[in-house]
Amino acid sequence: MRQAYDFSPLYRSMIGADRMADLIETAMRTDIDRSYPPYDIEKTADDAYRITLATAGFASEDLEITAQPNLLIVAGRQRAEGERVYMHRGLAHRAFERRFDLADHVVVKSATYADGLLTIDLAREVPEALRPRRVEIGGGQVAALDQPERPRTRRAA
Repeated sequence: MRQAYDFSPLYRSMIGADRMADLIETAMRTDIDRSYPPYDIEKTADDAYRITLATAGFASEDLEITAQPNLLIVAGRQRAEGERVYMHRGLAHRAFERRFDLADHVVVKSATYADGLLTIDLAREVPEALRPRRVEIGGGQVAALDQPERPRTRRAA
């Protein structure tokens, strides 16, 4: 059962809330194939994260990571195998594409693959121009603004 949420109060008081609402709507959609491959997301520091995907059966050459602004795409496609006859096939070797929406200023720092686990480290790097800064308050007199002189009018005596 799906519930609909009304985000209109956000639109009145917050510019850009439509992007947040779209992200929430996307996250709430159910998709049958969203459980493959299984993954973990952990917070490793205040501004650092790690995504670990279980990609058993894939070689590192079969995996592709694409980082775009506010989006990380991890795809896996296995090369064609020779003729094999399986008695039972329990390992999922199907192609996949997993998308992760990233918050502003979150970037991929590194990726490693070992023991069937793909690990992607991310960090939030806020540009210096967007970081809060302290503004010093000066003392003394206020400087007068330069204004063009107005023509003087003569007063009648």
